[in-house]
Amino acid sequence: MLDTALLRSRLKLKSLQTENLLKTHHPEAVALLESAGVRVGGIRRHAAKLLASGVTATTLLLVAPTPVITPTPSHVASAPALTSNWDRRTYVIQKLSGILPSHVEPLSPDQEFQLSQIFQEVYGLRAVAELDGNHLNTTYGLIGAEQLLPRYPGDSAAQHDAYQEAGQTPGLGAWGYFAYSKDQMTPQLYAEEKYYVAVQTLYLPDWTTRLAYLRDWYKYRKVLVVNPTNGKAIVADVADSGPAAWTGKQFGGSPSVMHYLERQDGAARGPVVIFFIDDPQNRIPLGPLEYNLQTGPALIS
Repeated sequence: MLDTALLRSRLKLKSLQTENLLKTHHPEAVALLESAGVRVGGIRRHAAKLLASGVTATTLLLVAPTPVITPTPSHVASAPALTSNWDRRTYVIQKLSGILPSHVEPLSPDQEFQLSQIFQEVYGLRAVAELDGNHLNTTYGLIGAEQLLPRYPGDSAAQHDAYQEAGQTPGLGAWGYFAYSKDQMTPQLYAEEKYYVAVQTLYLPDWTTRLAYLRDWYKYRKVLVVNPTNGKAIVADVADSGPAAWTGKQFGGSPSVMHYLERQDGAARGPVVIFFIDDPQNRIPLGPLEYNLQTGPALIS
């Protein structure tokens, strides 16, 4: 049987090696491409788009003029006027129910593409299943409640601003303390602990072979977490590794994340979609994602 996970890992590694060689030996070419808005890692995809455009243009020149109808994805064509948070949540519930399988399992590339398009349309941000050649083992899985993380030496649950009853983990998160002392904590670091998720990095097929790179890449990586049951979405960051496979869960959420998604109490374990957020300028803050009627998609703390 073909091991697709291993194949994806090897292809990803080969792609990164090729990209690094190009950057090392042809920095001028890389700079020129990036100035034109083309990422080195996305050359093949960009070339495919250009080829497709060229074929279409040639065809139009060779055939007699006829009305051209461009197909529109169904979720865009049928999009109603979304003027409130309730409208948007209802819309997300409806659209995701037609894409997601009845049981949590890895999604197909087509399913992930459709979800990415919906997230762009509804939330106004680019959330993708694969970013910089990296992809979680699954983007659709069960999330479970996690405890508060120690933010600095001497930290305790009583010093957190909310959900002290959840308790603090006896050990550190996957990347240790957020700061070496309380004096070094910043609003950004407080938010990174408050809105964190745990993902199963240890089970990635290339985790051991690319440990140094992946450990840094996943550290506080921004993700979009969507509860398909109620349409609520939150921007979180990866600050811990887990849960263990034997738990039957694929993700973990901080008390604040779980509370907003309404995955606390009796509903503390349920399905979510987690996509990477492409935010190289770090402009998207962490926290619940809501819609401001005057300014459009916006984040609130």
